Amino acid sequence: MTALVIAEHDNAALKGSTYNTVTAAVQAGGDVHVLVAGHNAQAVAAEAAKITGVTKVLLADGVQFADGLAENVSAQALALASNYSHILAPATAYGKNILPRVAAKLDVAQISEITKVDSADTFERPIYAGNAIATVQSIDKIKVITVRTTGFDAAANGGSATVETLTAVADSGKSSFVGREVAKSDRPELTAAKIIVSGGRGMGSAENFKILEPLADKLNAAMGASRAAVDAGYVPNDWQVGQTGKIVAPQLYIAVGISGAIQHLAGMKDSKVIVAINKDEEAPIFSVADYGIVGDLFDVVPELVKQLG
Repeated sequence: MTALVIAEHDNAALKGSTYNTVTAAVQAGGDVHVLVAGHNAQAVAAEAAKITGVTKVLLADGVQFADGLAENVSAQALALASNYSHILAPATAYGKNILPRVAAKLDVAQISEITKVDSADTFERPIYAGNAIATVQSIDKIKVITVRTTGFDAAANGGSATVETLTAVADSGKSSFVGREVAKSDRPELTAAKIIVSGGRGMGSAENFKILEPLADKLNAAMGASRAAVDAGYVPNDWQVGQTGKIVAPQLYIAVGISGAIQHLAGMKDSKVIVAINKDEEAPIFSVADYGIVGDLFDVVPELVKQLG
């Protein structure tokens, strides 16, 4: 029994999501191999080889993998699929773009966003916006799985796996890379941040979101938002936390002016410590908060900044 993890990377370094996915693969049992499909990605393969639990790294290097086109990466995974009992990728935009293609071609049922491995063929995943957990057992010969990274600790470094260079599959010709718009920020990446300060509809305007910046600066935190704030145009889409946004589980999550709709809670309730600031003491956010402050955010947030020195 051997698992293949499809690495998410930028051709220079692994994304943190790969480390969490390796942890899930190790828990499924057997050996764990990592596929690095990229262009001039030798450094990524070397990094993957150092992950504890990884026994082999497969490097498929070619210009056709430079931009992570799903058609090409999935073709490379399919070329190897018969050697594996499990194929896993993080449940990020990258993994969600690739694995459904792999599952369809293999004619198996994908198991999406697992948060726990019960055994080699049985997994747990959230349903109904995280209000219930489904236990799924698969009888497919090859299990195709996306991993919700917040459900697993990141694997440590300390391994010494071998790196094997593969013959890369040819460009499928089905798609081509046109361009990429990347949001640039001096703050930590939202899905990897240890502390997040999020604002909701209660912020009232895009201008008022600036009130949160000194707090985020003091804590070296990422900034997030509820869907209501994003839909209102207060902040960009890539700030959205929730069922239809980004799933996060930082050490500290500060929810400011967020009522706590079920869709938002689904994206952040696994945070280690949750602090809620809201003037409505009946707001649902307080049901999941470890600490709550009932008050006007326009008074509370500046006072918090002042107390933090």
